[in-house]
Amino acid sequence: MTAWNDWYHVTGHTYGTWLPGDPRGWREKGHKRHVDGDYKTPPPAGTGEGLLAHSRRAMKQDVVQFDPARRAIAGRAIVAFLLGKGFEIIALSLDAIHFHLLGRFGEGEVKRPIGQAKVNAYYRLRDAGHRGKVWGRSCGVRPIAGRDHQVRVYNYIREHERIGAWVWTHEEGVYWE
Repeated sequence: MTAWNDWYHVTGHTYGTWLPGDPRGWREKGHKRHVDGDYKTPPPAGTGEGLLAHSRRAMKQDVVQFDPARRAIAGRAIVAFLLGKGFEIIALSLDAIHFHLLGRFGEGEVKRPIGQAKVNAYYRLRDAGHRGKVWGRSCGVRPIAGRDHQVRVYNYIREHERIGAWVWTHEEGVYWE
């Protein structure tokens, strides 16, 4: 599917919060093994128990969960980086373990700037005292199909404020650090 006007819904998570074998579903790197289900329709119970146990043992540190102050630090760093590189961002939410972002990116150039923005957030968090890894690998990228879809995603991101997420929208201005 091609993105409408280069708009994308991007998601990501913190380190250790969505591992291979997770009961919510998972994808093997490079799709080496097909796994039925996803977070909306999870795989049958017990499908990945052994893999999940192995994934947890292989972790280099504890699971990362952001408190409200760190959500703001990381969120501002992501927004500032992407806006500073000329990307249009209209909404970002960041809760204890994951983020949602609605932005306009050039064709095929979504994951690289998101990765760079995550690195920028890592440095801001490190400056604030965080030690160790921050983010899970990669990110989810879903193309926006049209204006109605864009508005639904925007509202979905804004709704995360109800569950304690730090939320930024284009209406609130630019954060430059």
